[in-house]
Amino acid sequence: MRLVNRMIWILLACCMMDAGVVLAAINPKPFVIPELKEWKGEEGFFTPTERSRIVCPKGDTELLRIGRMMADDCESMFGYRLEVVEGKGERGDLVLALRKDKRLGKEGYAIRIDDRIRLTAPEAIGIYWGTRTLLQMAEQSEDFRLPKGEIRDFPDYGLRGFMIDCGRKFIPLSYLQDYVKVMAYYKMNTFQIHLNDNGFKQFFGHDWSSTYAAFRLESDTYPGLAARDGFYTKQEFIDLQKLAEDHFVEIIPEIDVPAHSLAFTHYLPEIGSKEYGMDHLDLFNPETYRFLDNLFKEYLEGDAPVFRGPRVHIGTDEYSNKDPRVVEKFRAFTDYYIRYVESFGKQAMVWGALTHAKGETPVKSENVIMNAWYNGYADPVEMVKQGYKLISIPDGMVYIVPAAGYYSDYLNTEFLYNKWTPARIGKVEFKEQDPSVLGGMFAIWNDHVGNGISTQDIYHRVFPAMQTIAAKTWSGVSISLPYERFDSQRHLLSEAPGVNRLGRIGKGKGVVHEQATVAPGSELPYQEIGYDYRVSFDIEAEDEVKGTELFRSREAVFYLSDPIRGQLGFARDGYLNTFRQNVRKGDRLRIAVEGDNRSTRLYVNDKLVENLDISKIYFNSGKDSINYVRTLVFPLGQAGQFKSTINNLKIERK
Repeated sequence: MRLVNRMIWILLACCMMDAGVVLAAINPKPFVIPELKEWKGEEGFFTPTERSRIVCPKGDTELLRIGRMMADDCESMFGYRLEVVEGKGERGDLVLALRKDKRLGKEGYAIRIDDRIRLTAPEAIGIYWGTRTLLQMAEQSEDFRLPKGEIRDFPDYGLRGFMIDCGRKFIPLSYLQDYVKVMAYYKMNTFQIHLNDNGFKQFFGHDWSSTYAAFRLESDTYPGLAARDGFYTKQEFIDLQKLAEDHFVEIIPEIDVPAHSLAFTHYLPEIGSKEYGMDHLDLFNPETYRFLDNLFKEYLEGDAPVFRGPRVHIGTDEYSNKDPRVVEKFRAFTDYYIRYVESFGKQAMVWGALTHAKGETPVKSENVIMNAWYNGYADPVEMVKQGYKLISIPDGMVYIVPAAGYYSDYLNTEFLYNKWTPARIGKVEFKEQDPSVLGGMFAIWNDHVGNGISTQDIYHRVFPAMQTIAAKTWSGVSISLPYERFDSQRHLLSEAPGVNRLGRIGKGKGVVHEQATVAPGSELPYQEIGYDYRVSFDIEAEDEVKGTELFRSREAVFYLSDPIRGQLGFARDGYLNTFRQNVRKGDRLRIAVEGDNRSTRLYVNDKLVENLDISKIYFNSGKDSINYVRTLVFPLGQAGQFKSTINNLKIERK
C-alpha cells in the first residue's frame, strides 16, 4: 500500500510540474562551521527588512548585550543595523530567550525560522553561539535571507581551542584581538597564549647568552624582564581577556617553566642550569623558586589579578631526564607550582611530561588539566589512570611550525576532517566524548627565530586550521558533509565580523580594482590584498629619495626606493626585502608584483626580473640551516609622497 501511495504521489507531482505548477522545495541543511547537529528543513525563506528588530526579554542585561553585539555585527557585515528592544517579538523579528533544555547542555541552542527567528538556549553562551550561526547563514546570500526550518545544535567537546607561541615571535595585540573574534565566529572557546620561549642555540653561535629569548608581559616586580622588541602591558593583557570574555572565549596565559626559560636566565643568570643548558632553570637553586614565586604572584594576587580567567598554564615540558635525581626534582617542581597556582584560586594546567619524567615523587593530578601532545612524554592512558583530564593536542597531527621543514607548515586539513577527533591522541584512541578528554586544540610554534615569516603568514596558516578544528571539536564524528564540499564552501565564510586579515577583495578571480592614476598621499578603498594577487601600474619615473614609499598599510610598506639601496622592495615585521631593480628619472615602465604564500615576484615590462622565493640561511659552516621566507601581503591603504607619475593601477586576484 505504501508503495502504491508513493507512486501516486510521484505521478501527481509530475503532472503538476507539467501543468506549470512549481512545487516548493524543502530547504537542505545550511552550510555553517561547525556543522549543525540537527536540521529540519521547511519551505521558503525568511528575509530581514528595515523593520526587523532584535527582541530580548525585559531586564535581561546579558541577552541585551548579546543582542547589541549581533546588531553591531550585522552593521559591519551587511551594512544595516537592527534595532535592539525589550519585550515580545513580532513578525520579522529575531527573538532571543533563555529556555531550559537538558539535552542542549551548557553551550547548545535551538533556532526556529519561520515568519520570525526564535533563538533559545539554556544559557547565554548558547544564545551567542546561535547568533554566530545566523550570521554565517546570512552572509552566504546576497539578500541575507535564511532558509525556514529548525535547528538544534550542541558541541561534542566542551573545550575547543588554539594555542599561539608569542615567545619566539611577537604577535601584535591587534592580531590577538582578531584571533579572539575569529575563534568566537567559529565557536572555539579556549585561547592559550604561550608568553615566553627562546630560539635554538645552534642558530646563535651555540652561545646561550646570544640566543634569542623573550617574555612578553610587562613586569613591575622585575623591571626590564619584558622583551624590548615587543610585549603587552598588564592593562593591555587585562583588556584582551575582557574582550575574550565578551565573546565567550577563555584566555589561558602560559608561563613555560622550568625548560624553555632562557628569557628568565638572561635576566637572572644564577637561576640557569649550567649542566643542562641555560634554557633550563636550576631546580636545586632556592633563588629559582623565589624568582618564579614572585613572578606568578604578580599576575595572580589580589581581587583583580592580571590573569583574570579560571585557569593558568605553568608549562613543564621537555626538561632533561638524564639524571634520576633531576627527574625527581622536576616532579617536585611541577607539583609545587600546581599547588602554588591553586593557592590563588586558579586551576593549574601543564604540558604532558610525566612519562618522560617517570619517578616516585608524587605530582598532584586531581583537578589538573594536561595538554597531551606526545605520547612518549605522557602516555594518555596512564595519565588518565593517574587522574588527569586531558586536552588532545597531538603534535604530529595538529602542530604548525611555519617553514621549518618538520611537523606541518600547513595542517593536513583533509586528514583531520576525515580521521581525527579529540578522542584520538597519537596512536591512542579513546571513546568519543570520553569524560577524561575535555576537548582538542591545535598549536602554532614559531621555532625558527628570524626566518622571515610574517604575522600574516602565520594567520594564513591558522585560518584553515581554525575552521577545520572548529568543525571536528564541535561535531566529532557526526559530520555529514564530504571534505571536498567542506573545503570548497568554507571559502564562502568571513573570517569574523570586521576581520579581514587575509586581505580578501571581491569574490572569484580577475580584476578587483582599477584606477587611472594614483595621486601622492591619496587613500585607496582597500588596506591590502592577500595571496594570490597581481598588482600592476605604469610609472613615469622621477628621482626619488631613498625611503620613498609607493603604498603603505597597517602591516607593510612597498618602496619605490628602499631606504638602503634605493631599489624596489618592501618591508614588514621588521624585515626588508629588495629586488635587483632601481627606478630612475626618465624611466617609463610597466611594473607588476605578484605574491603568494611562498614568494614575491617582480615583473618589468612583462618580464620576470626576480622571484623572491624561500631561501636558505646557513649556520655553523653549513651544518645547520633555516628557511627564510620573503612573502608580502601587498599594502594598498595609503599612497606615498612620491614624485613619479603612477598610472593605470590594476589589482587582480589570481
